[in-house]
Amino acid sequence: MPLTFHLTCNAVATASLALLVGGCAVGPDHKPAEPRAPTGWSAWHGGSPALLGAERSAAPATASLAPGDWKAFDDPMLDRLQAMVLAANPDLQTAALRFAQSRVQRATAAAQRGPQVNASAGANRQRQSESGAATRVIDALGSSATNKEQLIRTLSEPYDLYQAGFDASWEIDLWGRVRRAVEAADADAAASAAMRLQAELTVQAELARNYFELRGTQRELRIARADIAAAAESLDLVQARADGGLVTDLDPVRQRTLLAELRARIPSLLQQEADAMNRITQLIGAPPGTLNTELAEAAADSAGHAPPLPDLALGLPADLARRRPDIAAAEAQLHAATARVGVAMADLYPRITLGAGFGYESVGSDRFGDWGSRQWHVGPSLSLPIFDNGRRRSTIDLRELQQQEAAVAFQQTVLKAWHEIDSALNAYSAERLRHAELIERERQSRDALTLAHARYANGLTDFGVELDAQRALLQARRDQAQSTSRLSVSLVGVYKALAGGVTPKELNPGS
Repeated sequence: MPLTFHLTCNAVATASLALLVGGCAVGPDHKPAEPRAPTGWSAWHGGSPALLGAERSAAPATASLAPGDWKAFDDPMLDRLQAMVLAANPDLQTAALRFAQSRVQRATAAAQRGPQVNASAGANRQRQSESGAATRVIDALGSSATNKEQLIRTLSEPYDLYQAGFDASWEIDLWGRVRRAVEAADADAAASAAMRLQAELTVQAELARNYFELRGTQRELRIARADIAAAAESLDLVQARADGGLVTDLDPVRQRTLLAELRARIPSLLQQEADAMNRITQLIGAPPGTLNTELAEAAADSAGHAPPLPDLALGLPADLARRRPDIAAAEAQLHAATARVGVAMADLYPRITLGAGFGYESVGSDRFGDWGSRQWHVGPSLSLPIFDNGRRRSTIDLRELQQQEAAVAFQQTVLKAWHEIDSALNAYSAERLRHAELIERERQSRDALTLAHARYANGLTDFGVELDAQRALLQARRDQAQSTSRLSVSLVGVYKALAGGVTPKELNPGS
């Protein structure tokens, strides 16, 4: 239990104020950590040199992936959905409430800096005990037995006691306990703000991924329906040739088989489209089917091509890593853990509190408020910890271990960030190269079908050659459509890995 002394000497109060002016905060100071790039990290990324060289020799970039805005994807419908998800997503609302809680906790910690003032008032009906401690005073006065009994009866008569006043106290933060607590609360608020931004980035990236998967499915649906129409037209031609005796009945049968195969793909694609729409409406906190009409109508405006290919020159890797909210949150948590070591260390030292009080006390209401009924006190008090069975020392050890844990978590977060950036860039680069090859494959397949159809029409080959060419072109078109969707999703992964929706100012609102 701490030992408390009440000091009324003016010299002690003066010395306390002098210590207040020159006081220091015990414990370690936080030094901002620098998420340095891994050794050998190039201006592009740390992945396969072969993939890096192939990507740089590919088609030039057509867009720039600027930070702080999802408009780099140049899709008005996506921009509208992003605004809706920020306004209504339940996970983001939860993150915003947690940030608000951290700000309130910071205000609570900061309130310790100022004086605490309390007012009190009371009116009580009281009676003294006839055999209580007051009888010892009567005995000491040497009163006679008759006078003693009369005094006791008089003192034990019920009476009314009126009291009113206020008390004020202020702890002098000599060792920085309050300052460290406020510092930790500030760091917690910064971590909460960064985690809110991380939640926004995650939800927006998930929305963009589902949106581009929806667009990819709708693109495959348009291709499948166009292929069905072309196959039906080809069937009419083949059937006419069979009816004219130019070919056998086998050719129309084979064309009908192809047509049935194409029609069988439609239900599966429709299910994928509905599932993607449901995932989008769930992200924006809306019931199923809310945006189906708008999402279906917007599909007609899509050109069906790959998104603008951005220039992914990374610049300074450390700057990019610092833009990631998860790294900012990990660093803020390390800062808070460091400050709490100082709070625990400050508890080893004495506390000096300045106190004052003023009020009125009166037996009976007739004199309550008279100047003679006033009472007051003023002076410092000292609380000195002497023995607590090692509790304070154990708390310091615990805070230091928590600080080391936070430091390891920060290093792990930085390492994970570099791996995510590298993997996202590798995936995007590989898909971009594959997409370019699939475009060429479709062009070649289309030329092959044109040639096969001409040879079949002139009787130079059987229908099987043209049918194989049709299947090859259909598969090439499907693969290219799927690659276009994967290219967009890969680009979303790059944007998320580079914290593309977050600006440095958002991570440091006070800068």
